[in-house]
Amino acid sequence: MGDATPPSPDAETFVRALYDDAAGPLFGYVLRLTGDRARAEEVVQETLVRAWRSAVHLDAGSEALRAWLFTTARNLCTDLWRRDAARPATVSDDFALASAPAADELDRAVQRWTVATALARLTPEHRAVLVETYYEGRSVAEAAQRLGVPAGTVKSRTYYALRALRLVLEEMGVAQ
Repeated sequence: MGDATPPSPDAETFVRALYDDAAGPLFGYVLRLTGDRARAEEVVQETLVRAWRSAVHLDAGSEALRAWLFTTARNLCTDLWRRDAARPATVSDDFALASAPAADELDRAVQRWTVATALARLTPEHRAVLVETYYEGRSVAEAAQRLGVPAGTVKSRTYYALRALRLVLEEMGVAQ
């Protein structure tokens, strides 16, 4: 891309004068093309580096030099647009998180599945009393009436059913 030999000290003086003369208007031009300050600064910097590398071929103070600078900057902007168009758009984490199911929903689904699996391992009596009292939200008296057992039996079965459920969950590696 550049010459094998570094530019002479005269080239550095040339580019410093060029920067003082043209960097402001060049930056404004590139900023209008890109709409992005950081990219505009990058393009102006690269344009001036290319001018420094080609200093021996450029005529200082001519209108052709100014045209060369603006053309080089425009070409660099075109290269940026093409590079961006060739790459797939990056999806931000916020967008990905917003489009994914909420973590709470996923956690609840896993919990429901785990509890359903654990309940299936209980005796039918224990499972029935837990379903009536916890999942259906019935009181002890309502659960007793639906199950056809005394209220005291619902209380004791609930106690032992919860202990059995805890043991099943521990066996599954879910509870401690």
